[in-house]
Amino acid sequence: MFERVTSRFPRTSAPRTRAAVLAVGLGTSVVLGAGVAVAVDNTAASGAAGAVQAQAAAQSKVAEAQAKAVEAQAAKAQKAAEAKKAAAAKAAQAKKAAKAAAKKKAVSWIDPVESYKLSASFAQNGGMWAHKHSGQDYAVPTGTPVVAAHGGTVVKAGGNGAGDGPAYGNAVVIKHGNKTYSQYAHLSSVNVKVGQVVKTGQKIALSGNTGNSSGPHLHFEIRSTPNYGSAVDPVKFLRGKGVTV
Repeated sequence: MFERVTSRFPRTSAPRTRAAVLAVGLGTSVVLGAGVAVAVDNTAASGAAGAVQAQAAAQSKVAEAQAKAVEAQAAKAQKAAEAKKAAAAKAAQAKKAAKAAAKKKAVSWIDPVESYKLSASFAQNGGMWAHKHSGQDYAVPTGTPVVAAHGGTVVKAGGNGAGDGPAYGNAVVIKHGNKTYSQYAHLSSVNVKVGQVVKTGQKIALSGNTGNSSGPHLHFEIRSTPNYGSAVDPVKFLRGKGVTV
């Protein structure tokens, strides 16, 4: 006969074991399900944040591009305004120059010599003349270029005062129209001939000391005829034409 051995551990029935296993499995599933749900939520949130960031970056690029376009347009407008202003200034300057040229052309009378000193004046008394002085003397060195005070036609040129007498020495007379003539005397040389058309400022002779002269100078007259005895005050005449004498 064998002695009956009794286990120290209580026996668990099969149904209870299966129930416990099922409960554990169910709990694990619940835990795993919750974790998956949390992971899904985190992924969705991360994706949404990335989308917002991408949209913000795109909007920033668009705003930057728009700002650059506005800046470029403003620079272009400023450049156009500056060009317009420069064109207007240039046009005004050209208009001013044209006006000055027209005024000069309208006047077109000048001094017969440059760098001079006025000496004997018109109608001045003196022992050098049989009557009062018939012109204005410009004290200049011999050989100073003498130019036509106004454009016209040479009607007298040569020695013996070009026909007005030896007191004038070498002389030139130019006809300007409107009964106006200019005379240049005491010349060292004559560079024009009768019938020649000259322009304002054109060289016609060189100053000298010929004829009845006490020193090198240019004797200048304004006449109403080509001949001696019709002279008027040349300084007053030139100043009336806008010439500074």
